[in-house]
Parts: sequence; C-alpha cells; structure tokens
Amino acid sequence: MQRRQWRWFAIVLTAVALVTAACGDDSGGGATTNEGGSTGAATSGDTIKVGILHSLSGTMSISEVTVKNSELMAIDEINAAGGVLGKKIEPVIEDGASDWPTFAEKAKKLIQVDKVATVFGGWTSASRKAMLPVFEENKGLLWYPVQYEGLEASPNIFYTGATTNQQIIPALDYLKAQGKTKIYLVGSDYVFPRTANKEIKAYAAANGMTILGEEYKPLGDTEFETIVNKLVAAKPDAVFNTLNGDSNVAFFKQLDGKNLKAKDMLTVSVSIAEEEVKSIGPKYLTDHLVAWNYYQTTDNPANKKFVDAFKAKYGSDKVTSDPMEAGYTAVYLWKASVEKAGSVDVEKVKAASKGIAFEAPEGKVTIDGENQHVYKTARIGLIGSDGQIKEVWNSGSPVKPDPYLKGYPWAAGLS
Repeated sequence: MQRRQWRWFAIVLTAVALVTAACGDDSGGGATTNEGGSTGAATSGDTIKVGILHSLSGTMSISEVTVKNSELMAIDEINAAGGVLGKKIEPVIEDGASDWPTFAEKAKKLIQVDKVATVFGGWTSASRKAMLPVFEENKGLLWYPVQYEGLEASPNIFYTGATTNQQIIPALDYLKAQGKTKIYLVGSDYVFPRTANKEIKAYAAANGMTILGEEYKPLGDTEFETIVNKLVAAKPDAVFNTLNGDSNVAFFKQLDGKNLKAKDMLTVSVSIAEEEVKSIGPKYLTDHLVAWNYYQTTDNPANKKFVDAFKAKYGSDKVTSDPMEAGYTAVYLWKASVEKAGSVDVEKVKAASKGIAFEAPEGKVTIDGENQHVYKTARIGLIGSDGQIKEVWNSGSPVKPDPYLKGYPWAAGLS
C-alpha cells in the first residue's frame, strides 16, 4: 500500500476509534473527566496508562527506538518497585513514523481514546511542534526528552532535554575558547536547525565569529557532495552540524570519501550521540566533537547502574546516550511529581513538579517551576575510535534553563 493510502487508512481508523470512544456504553463505567484532563480510564483498576510515542520506523528510527527502550526500562523498574500510587504503569506504544502529522494524530489518539495520564515522546522539534496544540487543546501532558532550539515553553510540556543555553551556547563558547572562529552551518531543513542557526548567527555577531555559509538538506536526504565541496572551498575552522536522522550517515561518509578527517574538517554536532555513532561507524567520527548533557562514560554511581541495567535488558552490545537518558529520567520525574501530588491529574502534577529533583545518570536534575525545563550540566565530548565519547569540558554544575535566552543581550528579539 502506498504511503498516501496508509495515511488515509490511519486517519479513518482513528476517526472510527474516536467515535466509538465517544459513544462508549450505557453502563456508566466510562472514563471520567476532571479539571486536569481525562484521567478516569488512565487510573482504572490496578494500572495507570501512559503513552510512549516515538518514531519506530522511518528516517528518525535510528535515534528514537532507543529512547522508547529506555522509557520502557524505567517503567519496568518502577513497576518492580511497587508502581506509582500503588498501581502499575501500563505503557501504550505508538509509532510516529518520522512523520509530523502522524505524531499529532497518535497524540490525539493516546489522549482521547486510550485516556493516558501522560505521554513520553517525540524527538524532532517538528514532531513536538505538531503535538503541542494537541496537548494544549486536550489538557494533556507531554514529556519531551531531546535537546531543542529553545524559544518555547508550553504549560502542557515538560522539557527534559537541553534548551539552547545548556547545549548550543556552551558548544559555541568552547569553540571560541579553542580559537575556532570561522564557522560553517550544515543542518536538516526543519524548525530546529533553522532556529538554532538563527541563534548561532546572533551569537557569532556578538562574539567575533564569522559564519562562512549555511546549508540545509531535507530530513533523510543522502546527497552531500555539493555541500562537502563548498566546505572544502570555504575552509572553516569548524562545521556546526544540526543534521538529524540517517542523513548524518551519508554526510560523514561523504566527508570521509574526500579524506576529510576531524583534523581537516572539524565538526561539532548536537544530534549525534552514542547510538548514532554506532550506526554511522566510529571510524567516520573519530575526534569530532559533540555537545550534550550526558555520555555513557559519565562517571557517577547512578550512571553505572543505568548502563549495566540497560545492557542487561537489551544486550551487552547496546549503548546509552543523552536523549534516551533524558527519556528515562522523565519517567522518574513524572513518578515523583505524581506521588507528591497524590494524583495523575495534569494540573495537580504540574503544581507538584516545581523543584522536584532526581539523581539521574547524568547527575542531579531539577525541574524549574517557571518554565517546566530542567537544570542540566552542559558537557562537550570527543568521539573516540571505540565509539565512546570522552568528556573534554563541563559546566561544573547544573545550568538553569533559559529557553528564551533572557540572560543574553545579543539574543534580544530572537523570539
């Protein structure tokens, strides 16, 4: 069946399901709705339903499957320890299929039909932007686990990945400190890279950096010869890479095809973690830089336990990474907020979440009550030939999230 036919088929099925759910039965046992959204069915019996919504197929599955796995691991751990409010968590898993309208459709289904208490999901900003109005209109709650471009704070989203001042700005500060002032921008053509590059250009103008060029390719595109030739001609000190998904595979292999190693064409990436390094091949990425808040090599007891548990559950050859760690952490932050609230009601959970802290594998994280982002330690890493990432710099302590960059005069007007 062609993709368009599949889409129409999915829409028809969703519509039928919504009608069925609306009709219900005449027994009076349907889900109840309160001021925080639909929660009756979410907590029926001995379980609490939650949604898991990631790309399990398509160009973004290279990154998102492992996030789904880490969230399920957190759920299993919590259930084994007695659950939440004396109930077991029941995950309802959906595939966003690397398609932003599909993310919106599946989010609506999870809230309206499955009546989940909350949803853990998304990766790209395009998927988040597609889901945002669904959660706001339906009074649902999304826990979004991936770094993003900032300039957003929805009352119906918790952001457990980095915002701009916890990843992109530290990466630029690091490049500047290393004397890398001539930068070329390469990204996928959607909201995150374009907004991030707008911020990078504003930073550069205020910090003595020069942007030599700016190039975009559609998500999933694999033809980078023209861009690589432009990079060779421009001779940047560094390439700031905001490509996502399996486009990164083609980009780095085509750099290597020109015999361009990190010493010749240094890149700093903000969407390549251990899972992507493994998929692309460490030999293509050795000595390139990444900016995140967590690496598998992060040295603390919580991370050792996390890595050991993930490998025991999914295989000794598996790796951990920042987005899946943030997804894992999100489940525990939700659990703590629910238990403090004594309810899965969205408004009560939000109120209870303010200041909630958790000793995560990345280190201590705390929910900022003002914007529902998380205090996180910024880290710059160097990719090794073994596929692991060695931390070469960190912020020393968790950085307060500043999604609208209010603390940076050069960012005035960006939002």
